[in-house]
Amino acid sequence: MTPTSQRFNSSTRAFFQGKKVLITGHTGFKGSWLSIWLHNLGAKVTGYALDPPTDPSLFKLCRVDQLVDSIIADIRDLKRLKESIQQAAPEIVIHMAAQPLVRDSYDMPVDTFAVNVMGTVNLLEAVRSCDSVKSVVVVTTDKVYENREWLRPYREDEPLGGYDPYSSSKACAELVTAAYRSSFFSRLPTPGFPLQTSIATARAGNVIGGGDWGRDRLIPDCIRALLSGDKVRIRNPHAIRPWQHVLEPLSGYLLLARRLYEEGSLYAEAWNFGPDDIDERPVEWVVRRLCEKWGAPGLYQIDVGVHHHEAGYLKLDSSRARSKLGWNPVWSLETAIDETVEWTKAYNDGKDTRQVCLDQIARYSSA
Repeated sequence: MTPTSQRFNSSTRAFFQGKKVLITGHTGFKGSWLSIWLHNLGAKVTGYALDPPTDPSLFKLCRVDQLVDSIIADIRDLKRLKESIQQAAPEIVIHMAAQPLVRDSYDMPVDTFAVNVMGTVNLLEAVRSCDSVKSVVVVTTDKVYENREWLRPYREDEPLGGYDPYSSSKACAELVTAAYRSSFFSRLPTPGFPLQTSIATARAGNVIGGGDWGRDRLIPDCIRALLSGDKVRIRNPHAIRPWQHVLEPLSGYLLLARRLYEEGSLYAEAWNFGPDDIDERPVEWVVRRLCEKWGAPGLYQIDVGVHHHEAGYLKLDSSRARSKLGWNPVWSLETAIDETVEWTKAYNDGKDTRQVCLDQIARYSSA
């Protein structure tokens, strides 16, 4: 471990030690990883979410309910959400609860908008009634932009859009957050702005990592096929995505939450957390590497069926996070695939997956 990473780790641990943090969506893939990491940093974590959306799930495999005060409830239930936040009295809130799948949004557009838009409204309304909250990070997606299939990456000030209900609902969540921030929240007490809470949004790309069992997602579909010995089927082999390990954006959320807490409105805006340009690869490249790392090269085929629209090209410009937050990607895509394969093989061998997560968090933190 380098002296710089030692300082970063000790500083991060010192900040989060004893902090009360509430995570919505803590039973999901990213939420479970974040819960494990925050508990390891010494934070007192409360989670608010529905039951895990998959079986198996990272939440159950890693016994995350033993690490957090877990509240199983619906983000659309404003009364319950307000009561839960009042009781938890968090200092930091990270909002991740969502309907996260593009393909499901075509089948359930009403539910998608209800969860992703009104769920965000409910969260911010609940925060308004809780004086303990100093810092809020609302997690959206890289798909909030009006995708024009540009070769250049999207910056935070690009127009929002959304072709499908999922992408549109997340763009709406961005607008909701901006409206609440300007109408109700300020880090500095001024006339008409009695609350002292800073709010930012975080946009990240396609995350991969151990323990993701989501349906209709590339890497989980690959893992299920490889575990069963079947051929991996891929829909859009040439689509370019900003691939990164799940710990990459999570480190950005933690850093952003801290900056909001310490310095307030200076950081209350939108932030991209994307990989280096070299790691924005086509789907087929990612699947081929994953199969090779697994030891089953060539075990995939192109699915020639008719599918819903998906963007062909999407890249993020993370220069704001690099220059203002001091955030940078740590693991290459090759390393991210290695870590995903290692985690999955450990799971397949019956090893303690929570310990595997902690080992990978330690490696990432010291890189």
